[in-house]
Amino acid sequence: MERILPPYRADVVGSFLRPKCLLEARAAFEAGKLSRDELSAVEEREIAALIRKERENGLTAVTDGEFPRAFWHLDFLAGLSGIRHVKAEAWSVHFEGHQPKAETVVIEDRIGFPKDHPFLAAFDRVKRLAGDAPVKFTIPSLSMLHLICCVREANYKPIAAYAENPDLLFEDLAAAWTDAMLALYEHGCRYLQFDDTSWGEFCSAEKRAAYAARGIDVDAVGRNYVKALNAVLAKKPADLTVTMHICRGNFRSTWFSSGGYEPVAEILFANCNVDAFFLEYDSDRAGSFEPLRHIKDQTVVLGLITSKFPELEDPEAVKARIREASQYVPLERLCLSPQCGFSSTEEGNIMTEEEEWAKVRLVKQIADEVWGNN
Repeated sequence: MERILPPYRADVVGSFLRPKCLLEARAAFEAGKLSRDELSAVEEREIAALIRKERENGLTAVTDGEFPRAFWHLDFLAGLSGIRHVKAEAWSVHFEGHQPKAETVVIEDRIGFPKDHPFLAAFDRVKRLAGDAPVKFTIPSLSMLHLICCVREANYKPIAAYAENPDLLFEDLAAAWTDAMLALYEHGCRYLQFDDTSWGEFCSAEKRAAYAARGIDVDAVGRNYVKALNAVLAKKPADLTVTMHICRGNFRSTWFSSGGYEPVAEILFANCNVDAFFLEYDSDRAGSFEPLRHIKDQTVVLGLITSKFPELEDPEAVKARIREASQYVPLERLCLSPQCGFSSTEEGNIMTEEEEWAKVRLVKQIADEVWGNN
């Protein structure tokens, strides 16, 4: 049951805890005490060290840990044309505990993907440092830009072009993400992941009710997201794997939404043409496996190992849950990973680097025992 193509039996979502020296270098750069070249040198050294650790701990595909980013999503979104990165009075969602730095993006012109987007250089670097190892690269899903600017923002006012033609916004989103996908492909990317908290939010009965009270039909919004995503995926080269990671929030070991996948399963699982879904299943907040009955022929990567807390899961309990999930998706189309990254923002979850790697080794151990050495 070996998997030659991604996602792999033992996989990760993408981000890793930032080393102290990298955090210090970023702070020095922000304070004007370190040049961009000096910061880049620290990033390069630490990404190279991370890749060695990823390989040593059993991963097939490697990532850059999102080390060059402050946020899992805003850095990419802010690099798009037509978008402005701004400070905010409060974060766009409320986490149960620690709160991220209040920043956001706004749409001030038609959206596009520029040819000099900094994520292209970031991919070039990790690909060069990875050598022969496959590289996994992550970007936020197109739905995140719409969710942040047009759904969560109660005072959203569309620019003239989008006010006159609301469909144009989704057309521009699809075009921008198509351009991003194809540009990354031209740079050598063969394993791309769209990270997405919108679906986790739409699973929440509380958030669905709050949006309904504002006159927002989240099912209609979700169908628009799937339509736009499928327009992107229709242009996907045959040898490119595109996955989607669905999350309910991951900042300093906290979260912002709860609820099983049933409210979104038919719209998303049955209709979105990604190659695989990375699904959060590390706590009761994610509900049962029953919504997986809507999965078509995609691979499902079960996020049964938590990245939020250092305690190691019981391997036999995890294997029992994999068997349970196989009632809905065949075992040969299942894989295993942590439910999210270890550091969705540069602050990171509350654990040590050694505890982080113990989690990765546990994923690898269980995957080998379930599917054989992969």
